[in-house]
Amino acid sequence: MAIGRRPRRVLIAGGGIGGLAAALALQRKGFEVVVFERAEELRDGGAGLHVWTNGMLALDYLGLAEKVLEIAPAQQTAHFSTWRGEVLGAWPVGDFVTRYGQPTIAVERSVLHGILRDALEGPVVRTGAHVIGFDQDAEGVTVRFADGGSDRGDLLIGADGIHGAVRDAMFGPARNRFSGYIAWRGRAPMEHADIPSGTFNAMFGPGTRFTYYDVAPGLVHWMSVANGAPGGRDEPGVRDMLLRRHAGWGGPVADILRATPEEWILRGDVEGRKPERQWGKGRVTLLGDAAHPITFNIGQGACQALEDALVLAEHLERAGSDPVAALRGYEAERRERTAPLQRIAWRIGQMGSVENPLLIKAREAFMRKNWNTKAFGAAEKGQVAYGTRWAKAPGRAAARPAAQPAAAPGAAAE
Repeated sequence: MAIGRRPRRVLIAGGGIGGLAAALALQRKGFEVVVFERAEELRDGGAGLHVWTNGMLALDYLGLAEKVLEIAPAQQTAHFSTWRGEVLGAWPVGDFVTRYGQPTIAVERSVLHGILRDALEGPVVRTGAHVIGFDQDAEGVTVRFADGGSDRGDLLIGADGIHGAVRDAMFGPARNRFSGYIAWRGRAPMEHADIPSGTFNAMFGPGTRFTYYDVAPGLVHWMSVANGAPGGRDEPGVRDMLLRRHAGWGGPVADILRATPEEWILRGDVEGRKPERQWGKGRVTLLGDAAHPITFNIGQGACQALEDALVLAEHLERAGSDPVAALRGYEAERRERTAPLQRIAWRIGQMGSVENPLLIKAREAFMRKNWNTKAFGAAEKGQVAYGTRWAKAPGRAAARPAAQPAAAPGAAAE
């Protein structure tokens, strides 16, 4: 296949948010795409996502921001507090609409996944297609599947996650590292006087945290984080265990847990990886968590996958007859962007996991002094402002949501 003439066929391993966003961005540039998803049914998990304004600007560029805002609450203030409910900081994220044209939102992962899927043109996603490796030559790439089959295209994008087969096939087993803490996630179908639309609260305790935010009318996403060993499994009664863990915590924490069906609670070890110097070889590259897993602590995982998709499509559109150089250019640009975010997310996670009473006091003093000033300024400059590169897309008017009621003072989070 000659990459200099169309159709230019790009293979994508992984049908998550990053893979679907890449497929859509490439379709919009005139590429032929095929997405291989190992699951038998294309769906994403039921957990919630925090999508900062830079991610919303990327979605707006793809023409999807208004669709997302039909469901997802726009946040006004991100609150941070101790487990007792003592305020540590409050970020006026609602102001981003005025400054950048898009809000910061919370949404169910499955909802965003579905919006991306439905925006694709044609049956480009193949389910039950588990990519286990690939071979490449000067003309293209052949992917190999677990069932013995194969397919061929001009390029391959590994968007198959932190444990992705594409990355491991290029560089050997990934050196992922366990953070030292575990996240329990759930959804509570509820209305609550202390959880108005646009709530985002993060509460810090001794070696544990609790975050909650509404992701749709009558639906609250939450996350309980605690130090522990990896590889554990929950026995029946996990909800009661979490209620005991958070007994006496301020705000609506107990009400949220009681309203959550136990079968909706998911457990996962939190892993990351140090920034890597190489993401690709030849006609193969990586995207999203496969390239730069970012722990949840700064709410940028999905945002960075969306950014990856747009930047990759830009580089390939300009590639002409040299797609390999375009992939290396994409990687260089995105490594510079994502490496600092990987590091800061890891550091915040370690700060949040301290158990020593003296270190907890130091953390609280640091947050009271710096969280509303230096930390918020750094987050806006280092995370949000980048999205302005897509804010003035030709013919695209940014959606401006109606003002939401401010969240009650308390907490906020990742």
